[in-house]
Amino acid sequence: MVQWSKLFNFDGHDTRHRIHDEVRVLLPTRRDDVIPSLIPPKEVTKVALRLKHQIECVIPCELEESQITKAHSGVITEKVVSTAKAAGGEEYKACVVYCLLVVKKWFKKQAILELWDAELHEVRAVACEVMAKRIIEEEEDITYLLEDVLLKRYSILINGDVSIPANAIERAVDLHALRVIGSSGYQKCISYLWRGWLIQDDEDPSRFIDYENKINTTYWDHFDPDRMRVPVYQNTVQIAMSLIYLALYTGAINTINPSGDLDAIEGLLYIFTFGFICDEISKFWKVGRFYIGFWNVFNSTLYALLTVSFVTRMIALGHPTGHATREKFNMLSYNFLAFSAPMFWMRLLLYLDTFRFFGAMLVVLKVMMKESLIFFALLIVVCVGFLQAFLGLDQVDQNLEATGFVVQAMLNAIMQSPDFDGFDRFAPPFGLILYYIFTFVIMVILLNILIALYNSAYEDITENAVDEYMALFSQKTMQFVRAPDENVFIAPFNLIEIFCLIIPFEWWLPRRQYDRLNDLAMSIIYAPLLLITAGLETREAHIVKFNRRRGEEDDDTVEEWDQLSRECDFEADGWNKKVEETRPNVETDAAILALRTLRTEIKELRELVVGLKEGLTK
Repeated sequence: MVQWSKLFNFDGHDTRHRIHDEVRVLLPTRRDDVIPSLIPPKEVTKVALRLKHQIECVIPCELEESQITKAHSGVITEKVVSTAKAAGGEEYKACVVYCLLVVKKWFKKQAILELWDAELHEVRAVACEVMAKRIIEEEEDITYLLEDVLLKRYSILINGDVSIPANAIERAVDLHALRVIGSSGYQKCISYLWRGWLIQDDEDPSRFIDYENKINTTYWDHFDPDRMRVPVYQNTVQIAMSLIYLALYTGAINTINPSGDLDAIEGLLYIFTFGFICDEISKFWKVGRFYIGFWNVFNSTLYALLTVSFVTRMIALGHPTGHATREKFNMLSYNFLAFSAPMFWMRLLLYLDTFRFFGAMLVVLKVMMKESLIFFALLIVVCVGFLQAFLGLDQVDQNLEATGFVVQAMLNAIMQSPDFDGFDRFAPPFGLILYYIFTFVIMVILLNILIALYNSAYEDITENAVDEYMALFSQKTMQFVRAPDENVFIAPFNLIEIFCLIIPFEWWLPRRQYDRLNDLAMSIIYAPLLLITAGLETREAHIVKFNRRRGEEDDDTVEEWDQLSRECDFEADGWNKKVEETRPNVETDAAILALRTLRTEIKELRELVVGLKEGLTK
């Protein structure tokens, strides 16, 4: 297990401030020591400052965002991009993309601090993304792009302290830089990480390297438990365990035991639950409060309900068969179990987000939940105010007796089913008038605000659904890559790690032997999956070899339009010349082209007039 207190060095106020400034949406790295920046942090910071100065000069005033983002922009020109590439010189050019993302964060923060220039700083932040994307897509050396530009970690100086090293891949996910994430080079890098073609070097954790067996066609060389670190395999196991978990729940809820005894299916269900609880506690212990998110709270609620169900079942088993208390707690246990059914099915969405349809919908739901916070904040204030008014009317006679009636009527109004019966006798006429006003505020004003917020969130996401999905997929990939343990025991297999490896062996067994023991355990546990993955990787190795023989990239695929492309020589048959003569100029606006033509004609006319004048004078 990783020493997380050592990894983050939680001693000292400055370190805590630095960590807070560099909050990650991803899990921490899985190393005992912080990986140092390959370029001195001071030099990285200088490169970032040069880029910030350049962008401030390029965009000195507020511009329309479309002027920055459109193809062949007149603002972010080739010369501007070339100047940005030169910000790091020849020695530090690899960190330019990372620095542009740092500058984007600076402009975002500046937009919050300087509200009067917020739009200007927002446009500058967009320019950082556009320039970073252009640099990534213009880089032709794929190996240099993946290993140096995108995956090497760099640090900057914050208040004189060195920030936690991060690479451009992580930084783009943290900042939700959709344009950078949507670039071809970035997605190629994510694809290689997802497949396990790029892995963290065990000897030098500061860099990522090619998987050594990528072109090895020997089957048993791919039967390696370390390959369970590959994100696609971890995700597959998680989906499989979730489906088994759901099947166990379905079996348990559909086979009720009137006697209250635990059967094998229920026993496995609670064992799985215990494994998931241990996994959540372990990650929270290592990561801290930044690990808490919507799905963590959702899962924790589900596990809490199942824990209550298990505890009440144990209480029931503590009484003899046929006893009334046993039947009471047994029924209560099943009620809690049945109550959690919707959450079991909704939990599947957490593991199906790698599929494009579910991923895009999850992004929409996530944004909607954030937007609804505004509605609930307004709702709480309004409800508290009206509740106080109703309770005040109720206790005028010094007898508070209608609290339940009032609360139920207010809840009915919130659920769009107001109940006016009884208010005509509740402090007339004030009670009825007040309830009419409350119903109007809730149903006409607040609920329509909520609908408008949801509609706005849905439109914003669906208009950019592809990039949002790629951002979600990239975040999921990086969570797997930066896994908290070197030995991957996915819940509920983590119980085997805890009770069969860590507790009995880790504290006394030498590190090398303990690692071998872990590898043996993982080989046995994941043997069925490894037999399949070894076959898949062997097949991929043949494809990679074939692509390299053709001089193509490793992940290239031969599509139907590629099958006869080598037999076509457009230069020889004159087709390329015809295309060049007739293709339109889309790089320059039509009006500018017309002005250029007019300028040329005026120049020719002027030369002609000058010539005629000279001829007349002679």
